[in-house]
Amino acid sequence: MEDARGDGLDVGADGIARCWWQGGLDDYRRYHDEEWGRPVADNRLMFEKLCLEGFQSGLSWLTILRKRENFRAAFAGFDIDKVAEYGDADVERLLGDAGIVRHKGKILAVINNAKRARAMRDRGLILSALVWSHEPDPESRPKVCDKAALMTLGKTKESTALSKLLRKDGWSFVGPTTVYAFMQSMGVVNDHVEGCHCRAHVEAARAAFVRPAW
Repeated sequence: MEDARGDGLDVGADGIARCWWQGGLDDYRRYHDEEWGRPVADNRLMFEKLCLEGFQSGLSWLTILRKRENFRAAFAGFDIDKVAEYGDADVERLLGDAGIVRHKGKILAVINNAKRARAMRDRGLILSALVWSHEPDPESRPKVCDKAALMTLGKTKESTALSKLLRKDGWSFVGPTTVYAFMQSMGVVNDHVEGCHCRAHVEAARAAFVRPAW
C-alpha cells in the first residue's frame, strides 16, 4: 500500500492514524483495527492463520482476506481433524473451487499440515505454546517501530527458528518470512507503527495476555 505521508502512518477521513498498509480500504481497515496484532492462543485460529499465510505466499494479504470465508467453508472451518482426513476427492473439489486460491501445492500443504498438527497434538504438544515460546526478547526488538524498521523485518531469528522446527516436523509452506507474518498477525510481536492508534491497545492486550503453557 502507498504511504503518502512517508512516515508509515495513514490518517483516515475519521482523523485516526493507522499503519499505512491498510490503505484506507474498509475491510482492510477493520482487519487492522480489530484483529491484526491482537494476541491469540486459540489453536484452531492459529492453524487457520498459518495456513492462510501459506496461501498468501506470492500474493497480497488483501486477496486472501477477501476470500477468507470461502477458505473456511472449503476447509471445514480449518478443523484440524477434519482436514487431516481429506483425500484425493477433496483435493479435486478444492481445485475446482473458484472462491479460493486454486494452487495444488498450497492445498496439499494445508492437508499435510493438518496431519502434522494432529500428530503434534497426539504427542502432547500444543501449537499455541510452541508458537509463543518463540516470542522475541523485548530487548531484541527495534527501539522505534516505524516503517523503516519494519521493512528490515521480513524475517527474524525467532521466525527462522520456528520455521526450521516446523519444517523438520514435516510442515509445508512455513518459511521464515511466512512465519514472521503469522507472528505479527497473532500478536506474538506488536508491529503497529509508532503513532498508530492501535499500538497502545495491542501493547496493553499483550501485557494482560496469559501465554499458553506446555
